[in-house]
Amino acid sequence: MSNYYKTKTIRTYVSDGTGAPKVQTKTVTIGGPGGSSIGFTPSSDFGDFGNFGSRGFDDFGGQFKIDFGDSFGGKGFGFDIGNKGGSRPSGGGSRSYVIGGGDADPGRRTGGSTIKVVAPPTDPDPQPKLAGRPTRVLKKNPFVGLKFQNPDEIRAQCLREGILFEDPEFPCVDSSIFFSRSPPRPFEWKRPHEICDNPQWISQGASRFDVRQGELGDCWLLAAVASLTCNPKLFENVVDSRQTFTENYCGLFKFKFWHQGEWQEVVVDDRLPTYRNQLVFMHSTEKNEFWSALLEKAYAKLMGSYESLKGGSTSEAMEDFTGGVTEMFDLQKAPPNLLNIMLKANERGSLMGCSIDADPGRVEAELANGLIMGHAYSVTSVVLADIKTARVKGQIPLVRVRNPWGNGSEWKGAWSDGSREWSLLTEDEKQEHGITFSDDGEFWMSFQDFTANFQKLEICNLGPDSLDEEDLSNKKKWECFKEHGAWIKRVNAGGCRNYLDTFWTNPQFRMTLTDVDDDDNDDMCTAIVAVLQKDRRKKRKEGLDLLTIGFVIYKLEDPNCGPLDMKFFKYNPSVAKSPTFINMREICGRFKLPPGSYAIVPSTFEPHYEGEFLIRIFTEKANVSGDEDSNMPRHGEGKEIDEQTSLDDDVTGNKLPDVPKERTEPTDQERAQADALKQSFKRIAGEDMEIDAYELQEVLNTVFTKEFPFPGFGVDTCRSMVAMHDGDLSGKLGYDEFKDLWEDLRRWKGVFKEFDKDKSGNLSSYELRNALNHVGFHISNRTFKSLVMRYSNKNGQIDFGDFIMCTIRLKTMLTSFRGHDPQNTGFAPYDIDSFIQTTMYS
Repeated sequence: MSNYYKTKTIRTYVSDGTGAPKVQTKTVTIGGPGGSSIGFTPSSDFGDFGNFGSRGFDDFGGQFKIDFGDSFGGKGFGFDIGNKGGSRPSGGGSRSYVIGGGDADPGRRTGGSTIKVVAPPTDPDPQPKLAGRPTRVLKKNPFVGLKFQNPDEIRAQCLREGILFEDPEFPCVDSSIFFSRSPPRPFEWKRPHEICDNPQWISQGASRFDVRQGELGDCWLLAAVASLTCNPKLFENVVDSRQTFTENYCGLFKFKFWHQGEWQEVVVDDRLPTYRNQLVFMHSTEKNEFWSALLEKAYAKLMGSYESLKGGSTSEAMEDFTGGVTEMFDLQKAPPNLLNIMLKANERGSLMGCSIDADPGRVEAELANGLIMGHAYSVTSVVLADIKTARVKGQIPLVRVRNPWGNGSEWKGAWSDGSREWSLLTEDEKQEHGITFSDDGEFWMSFQDFTANFQKLEICNLGPDSLDEEDLSNKKKWECFKEHGAWIKRVNAGGCRNYLDTFWTNPQFRMTLTDVDDDDNDDMCTAIVAVLQKDRRKKRKEGLDLLTIGFVIYKLEDPNCGPLDMKFFKYNPSVAKSPTFINMREICGRFKLPPGSYAIVPSTFEPHYEGEFLIRIFTEKANVSGDEDSNMPRHGEGKEIDEQTSLDDDVTGNKLPDVPKERTEPTDQERAQADALKQSFKRIAGEDMEIDAYELQEVLNTVFTKEFPFPGFGVDTCRSMVAMHDGDLSGKLGYDEFKDLWEDLRRWKGVFKEFDKDKSGNLSSYELRNALNHVGFHISNRTFKSLVMRYSNKNGQIDFGDFIMCTIRLKTMLTSFRGHDPQNTGFAPYDIDSFIQTTMYS
């Protein structure tokens, strides 16, 4: 890399249009120490730029980099040129570009002579971020590479280089199968053409009979896949039937899943685990058909490993195939209109699954009637069959169910395969409903027997993410609003309503219902609320499992209120809540509520459990409450309830109704302390009547170490106290400034004592927000998290010294910000020196 060094005087002419232009002169040095450089670093030897070769840039590779040096903030541009692309420049705010050539990392860059900006992923992340500082998102999420894997680019490169794709994001190693142990036998990864002579992607159309369970306990996934095949449009969106093992084959196949709020394309290579040349896990009845086996592999990649798929609810996969929301029904307490619900769900293409609770003493035990306990089944059809005989005429509701094992483990009761009840139907009626009899794991039951023998039913309602406009014609469309959130220990992991002291700190989301349902005679609005906990399967390898979650809904009298405090939840009952608190990926409830504004409070059952979640609100109407451009909440919007960080104009407590009035006046003890401090100040200050941070430390600790069990204010805290009132950067306080400081300390001390209910000398981090509110600070959710992380210990406790430091810096920063934002817009212009002075001298 060669350096370019030059000093130049630049004249800039500036005019505001009212007079002669003004000339600004500046001397700039480009190059040298910390300066600019322009150069090319080749990745291989070549003669000169005149000998590129027939392929231009593709004949060589290297890095061409332009840096503008410190004078321009360290910005720069870097170009990776040709032949594997070299290495990207990093740091200093540089941007990285790719020109030509191939790449050792397929799918991340383009070939040919195109230019592509390499950008970081934009995963929805509920965690607040601090601008300008690095985050751990990429390190925490080992599957972030999924965002970069473009199947068209990978396929083009593989075909160009004559190679088969090997997925670096999901390698063919034992840890991709099991994370907790070694495989029980030596599995061998093979491609389909190594397993059979004529591999097919889909043979004679995809059907529910293409799904057979292997050695993995993921019957819940297979049940959902079987249901998926019953809806061709949904199936095509997930699987893409146009893929083949012949045309443009390169060992790559792609799938699309709805993943935690967004549609995610997942690519895999076609190497599959085998033993003795047989597929180990999910497979098709046809030995040469591979779409189902590769679908399972892609889903395992999304969840972290094959083992991560063990155990689950059919609703998880049904939602990931559709983007819908799943309702759970206890069939022992079935609603009276359940048959109608199932018939409509079948007509709308909804996915359905059912199960019987497991026997604690046995694994997948078979009952006398042929059904398996603790096993997931698919509901593949619900019909009203016509009975026409000489003695009987009418309709009987029948339910078709499939066991994903695909064998003879079927229902043995009425309407089972070959039972005498089928004589009540004509051959035409049987043909109309596709009724056949074979040991394929599929069987029919009467609706009455279905509800009597199964215990749980799951129906995945399809939302706008699942259906296109053609699908939605003549059908009721759900409007969906979603928001990402997180429970953070010490901040807002408050637990359920049983823990009132912390429950109020949980995230709170606003829902506004304005128009009643079209077909509702009671003037009510329908809302489906669902809370989904994120990434729990991936975290199994860390020893983490599903949290026990639920939610509660409260009516809001003030639709524009800020976060609700403990007093609200203490004296106001809920209007609705989730059916239960449960350790499932998602909890969902359907409610009918009158128009109005509501607060939804999702939580874990016990406090102090961390996790990220997605909250979704499905409503029948999408009206806007108030003006479109205003800050009014929209119908079902689901935005988190928050407030703007600010400082009350009157910080003496007069505008804070919750602060007892007697606290605005000093007590006799405080008056005595003030007199003693005044004498100490005069004694230490000397003739100039000013004290620095070290002298202030001596004055204050004489008083406060007698009143609080803490080691006293450190010199850094005292420096911040001086800085709060030191507008001229003298590093000292005069007596008048000292009096203002004492008044602040007196009020803050009183509030600390008020909230230190156990007299331990510490505040709980959950109470920090209320304590700050009592002295005039209003804190947004994002800022509150940063304060807790900065000033609390690992047990979530804040001692008196840290509380005072927190309030001092808050007041200093907010006062400074207000000086730069006199119109109270929430935005303030800072030049670099003012910003550094404000942040560092506080």
